[in-house]
Amino acid sequence: MSGGGELLVGLAMLVGLVGTVLPFLPGLPIIWGAGLVWVLSSDGSARWLVLAVLTVLLVAGTVAHYALPARSLGGRAPRSTLLLGALGAIVGMFVVPVVGFPLGGVVGVFLAESRRTGSGREAWESTRRVLVAFGIGMLVEVGAGVLMVLTWVVAALAI
Repeated sequence: MSGGGELLVGLAMLVGLVGTVLPFLPGLPIIWGAGLVWVLSSDGSARWLVLAVLTVLLVAGTVAHYALPARSLGGRAPRSTLLLGALGAIVGMFVVPVVGFPLGGVVGVFLAESRRTGSGREAWESTRRVLVAFGIGMLVEVGAGVLMVLTWVVAALAI
């Protein structure tokens, strides 16, 4: 692959890395796809080993992204609360550009918990727990994305 091609792969990976933070971009799959393009662009079994590592990081990051928040909530937030939060996030994304997705999600969770608990204080505590849980999931996904990009950078320099 030419230097320009590797630059495009690197740029695609950076877009994927941004996608680990922005909820409307599938970050880890974009990084993995860019790695696949890099592997398919040239011969060499070492590149397939790099793709295997990227695949393991993709799967681990994706599973942890969803499993850790669910585990940290420990059943303290009902499924209906999470669904209303997701609905609020989707509505917020269209109503308030840029910040609507997270803002709508927080409002949705808070309203669901206010209705369920009848207390603003308890509702806010539940909302805070949900935010921390999703923050943990986001950090794990960002970490997996960084490891994927670093794996590719090292391989691109060495191979």
